[in-house]
Amino acid sequence: MSAKGSSNTTEVPSILVRDSQGSALLCFLEQLIPVNGKEYGLLTPVDTPVSLFRLKDEGDPELIETIATSEPILEVADLVLQEHDLTLIRSAVTLTVTGELDEPDPDELEDDDDIDEDSESYELLVSFRVEDEEYGLYIPLDPFFVVAEINDGLAQLVEGENFDEIQPLIESELEERESTI
Repeated sequence: MSAKGSSNTTEVPSILVRDSQGSALLCFLEQLIPVNGKEYGLLTPVDTPVSLFRLKDEGDPELIETIATSEPILEVADLVLQEHDLTLIRSAVTLTVTGELDEPDPDELEDDDDIDEDSESYELLVSFRVEDEEYGLYIPLDPFFVVAEINDGLAQLVEGENFDEIQPLIESELEERESTI
């Protein structure tokens, strides 16, 4: 799966986003959105974002939302991905994978009628075992957006309460833009 599946030959600018811990994520700048006198960027990662799940014998996989970058689970994931000529990157916001990924086969994806509109759908990239637990790295099939405040060419990830405050304002601005098209 390529980072961008479009045949558009226009060069999309990229920007390095940093989080509050100093971790970085290279992103494409999709849109600039002015809100309350500040500029915010709506961004998508250059590399493929992945989510880590704990797989259970019964029931749905359990999303692991926070994980230390030095966690042994990620070391095993690194080794499994290397067998597929892929590399796991511990980025700001999300884990990402670099390398040549295949496009998902639409026939193999779950039927959209069975998926709740508010839920995100994923495609399994790899699964592996650590001790007695099974884990999987999944690629989100819905677009993965990042919001950053852009100031003097530097991008700082909007996190936590700041994100909760700015998100509705950005969504309102985007809806207004769509209504004028």
